[in-house]
This record gives sequence, structure tokens and C-alpha cells, in this order.
Amino acid sequence: MPLDPQIQALREQRARGGDAPLYTLSVEEARAADLASIRASAGKPRPLYEVTDGRLPGPGGDLPVRVYRPGPERPLPALLYHFGGGWTLGGIDTSDALCRTLAEEIGCLVVVVGYRLAPEHPFPAAVHDCYAALRWVAGHARELGADPARLAVGGDSAGGNLAAAVTLLARADGDIRLAGQLLVYPNTDQSADDASMRENADPLLFNHRSVAWYAGHYLAAPEDAADPLASPLREPDLSRLPPALVITAEYDPLRDQGEAYARRLAEAGVPVELSRYPGMAHGFFTMAGEVDAARTANLQAADHLRRCFRLP
Repeated sequence: MPLDPQIQALREQRARGGDAPLYTLSVEEARAADLASIRASAGKPRPLYEVTDGRLPGPGGDLPVRVYRPGPERPLPALLYHFGGGWTLGGIDTSDALCRTLAEEIGCLVVVVGYRLAPEHPFPAAVHDCYAALRWVAGHARELGADPARLAVGGDSAGGNLAAAVTLLARADGDIRLAGQLLVYPNTDQSADDASMRENADPLLFNHRSVAWYAGHYLAAPEDAADPLASPLREPDLSRLPPALVITAEYDPLRDQGEAYARRLAEAGVPVELSRYPGMAHGFFTMAGEVDAARTANLQAADHLRRCFRLP
């Protein structure tokens, strides 16, 4: 179908404003522009019972962490949500409005770690930071008011990539059994050369040049692209991973690799739901203030995780 009218309106707004593609900016300029854009389209953040900021120990030093609590009940299941931004942009504030929505709609804690960004900290720094955060939540469940038997991971874009990588590390260690995973237009293959990668070249939308720019900052060496922690689709065995919801967007260079990952999960016996949003472009999931489909997708994600957590 054609580009959704609401996405088309945002595209035209960028054209009128002369917005430069992020990949033409310096990293610092792109970080500021990305955060401003997300805040502008995220909608009004929902008030919650409690939102607390702290620090947790990471493999390269302490990392910032934010915990969203929808109510006083204890223990609650917990979702570790990983913000997007191509491993180069973004921070805890990037996903603030979304995480408030998920916490309230699911009825769970949402925990966000400020993992280290590239190019200052290339692969695999972010992966190991995110896994350290999972282990920290599991190890501090009592003081957090979290249920260690009901933990899930999720993320959008690069955050979806990190969530998928964390499930591989958790499976390998074997002492944390994840209840579910939420992968929103995830990067799953750093070397992808498929139809959606070739077709999506619009400079006013996230495109194949965007993908290359982010990967160029994230991967320290070309051979890193073959590592399953960078490219989960390259993992030979995807069995025994948590139930997944994979959300993709029609006009997204990452569409095909996200859908390929969903198929591979299903073939490996993992319960998986794949949902492509027609007319949508990459990034729509965090645009609940301006895009109706974003609100629909947010609620779909919440419904999936409620089922994973065995909540009513």
C-alpha cells in the first residue's frame, strides 16, 4: 500500500523544514536531532506511580538505569527495554514516553539501562552492558520488587537487536529463563542485502544509507558482522528462546531481516507472532503522539507481554 497519510505528512514536514538526514551530521549533532525528533512525536508522557533513576555495575563501569513502576504492588514482572538509535544515538530519555506507556498497559516494571554508545564504545560493549543489566535485575529482584521468574526483554531497532542478543547470552548461561521477547523492527543481519534494504532509499526516511552509517560506527571490524551477537540471524541454533513478538514496518530497510528472524524462530520451535504494519516507516513505534498505528502497535506489544507474564 502507499505510505500511510500520517507518515507522509511527517515526511512532508521534514522536507519543508529542510531536515538533514542524520547520517549527514556529526555524531553529536545527530544525537541531539534524534532526541528532539522522538520527543516531538512521542506524545505526552503518562504519569506513573514511581520513576526512579540509579546506577548499576557494568563491565566497563557504572551505567545509568531507570525503573518505571506502575503501582505499589510487589513483586511485579519486569521488562528490560532497550532504546533504539543505531547503537550510536539515543539514551534513557529516548524511550521515556514509550516505557511509561508499556509499564502502565502491561502492569509491569520497565527497566532501561543507558548502555554505552558507539563509536566511543563499539561492538560488543552495548551487548554486554545490556546483559549485565539483565543479570542485575535478576540478582536484585527482591529490592526492586520484581519477580525473577517473570523477566522479559524488548527493544526497537538497534534495541531490538540488543534484546535478541541478550536472549542468546541468557540461553547460553542457562540460569535466567526469560518469559518473552519483544523485537520491534530489529537489526538481525549486519550484512543484509535483501529487497527491503535495496528498495528503501528515500533520504527523508530511514534508509539503507542510515543502516550503513550506524553499522560503520558500531562494528569495529568487518568480521564482526558475522558474530551472532551483532547479527542474531547468523546464529545457527535459535531453539529454546523465549516467545517472541516481531513487529516490522512496510517501508523499512530492516523489514526483511526482521521477518526472516521471525521465520527462523518459528522453524526452531519458538512461539512467535509476526506483525507487519502496512504503510509504516522505520521509527513509527515511538511516534504515538502523531501516528495512530504506533498506538496500536504499543498496545499489541503490551498484550503480548501480558500473555508472556501470565497477567490478566
